[in-house]
Amino acid sequence: MRSILRENIGEALVGLLVVILAIWFVMFAWDRTGGGERPGSIKITAIFPNASGVNTGTDVRISGLKVGSVTGLSLDPQSYQVKVAIALNPDVKLPADSSASVTSEGLLGSTFIAFTPGGNPVFLKSGDTITDTQGSMDLMALIGQFINKPSGDKPAAGGAATTTP
Repeated sequence: MRSILRENIGEALVGLLVVILAIWFVMFAWDRTGGGERPGSIKITAIFPNASGVNTGTDVRISGLKVGSVTGLSLDPQSYQVKVAIALNPDVKLPADSSASVTSEGLLGSTFIAFTPGGNPVFLKSGDTITDTQGSMDLMALIGQFINKPSGDKPAAGGAATTTP
């Protein structure tokens, strides 16, 4: 066994180096993509009437800058609204009267939760709930309303024809 190791020491070291680099890459990617909660994160809840497109790991942003992520979703059995658990970076001090909305980066962009800071001097702390929220828009329903919008220029179907004497 020792002779095999001595003959293949170069390959063994290269293999060990590859394994170490792979572990480092996974940890780096996990940290950079916000895969885990940061230690000491501020855990809050937001209640949305519609949270279409929001999943665990969805970005939470203020003015376009990522400041946290969604850690869980559940249905409130009394109000039938979605409770979204959010972990905010501990260095973000968000006023207690802030509002949240489900937004997207465009027609084909990803969905995220956007916070609009309020003016309250008291900041959110772990366990707080945000109720001033706006759910996601149903894009297909809006397009359908636009397409099926009755035009005021056309006479109504089945309307009586007017005749002049």
